Amino acid sequence: MRNLPNWRSLLYVPATRESFVAKAHTRGADAVILDLEDAVAPAEKPAARAALAKAVPSVRQGGAEVCVRINRPLRMAVQDIDAAVAAGADVLVLTKLMGPEHVRLLAELTAESEAAHGATPGRTRFIGLVETADALGHMEAIARADPRMVALGAGGEDLATDLGMEPTPDALYVPKMMAVMAARAAGILPLGFIGTVAGLSDPEGYRAMLRRSKSVGFACASCVHPSQVPVINEEYGARPEEVDRARRMVAAFAEAVAKGVGAVTFEGAMIDEPVVERARRLLTRAR
Repeated sequence: MRNLPNWRSLLYVPATRESFVAKAHTRGADAVILDLEDAVAPAEKPAARAALAKAVPSVRQGGAEVCVRINRPLRMAVQDIDAAVAAGADVLVLTKLMGPEHVRLLAELTAESEAAHGATPGRTRFIGLVETADALGHMEAIARADPRMVALGAGGEDLATDLGMEPTPDALYVPKMMAVMAARAAGILPLGFIGTVAGLSDPEGYRAMLRRSKSVGFACASCVHPSQVPVINEEYGARPEEVDRARRMVAAFAEAVAKGVGAVTFEGAMIDEPVVERARRLLTRAR
């Protein structure tokens, strides 16, 4: 069993925006993703890499784990990985993955950078993003490709463009659920939600979308605006009333099992081992 992070929210911050980086540790996100990819113009890529040395310790101040989203082209990816590892990043966000061999190649490059910079071998973990139609069929293989993988997500905008669809919840439902199933089968976290990165103009709709997404298996989600962080934390976290009910359920079931009973009525509903196991997992996550 892999030692998975207990993430709810992951906040994207452009590595070159000093004012955003300076406040990132106050936003309450479980992880901060310093972006070297879409949020950074091509001419600013070298400056973004150079900024990681100061940005990584800055965003870590509040206890958040530090991720770096790297670019897909290999020449840039090599430089991004080395800069991120040198700065002490905890996680690399791998974009537009093509298949398991792609993951393993990036893992080899990461290992070389760890050795070069005196980092503990294997300390840098991966989040994988599948953002092309061609890679959809390789999702589970990508999720299982390397022990560094701790989370997998299906892209929204890029994937919709490649599939010739609008990035609506209905259009993205199948690839997003493919990511959930692939991640769960591989024993890693499903990252994302049923929808797009929008949400600022309709906060209640955004909250409802997150609640639905959690119910179908998503464990954590990224966001692009600080105002979305507390909403994700609330919806993807364990509510106090859920924790209390889970504790009562686990205790009631343990008492029933001790009496030789495998299924029991609990607060008006029949419960058995699979139901109670979900309650145990909720308690573990809450801790």
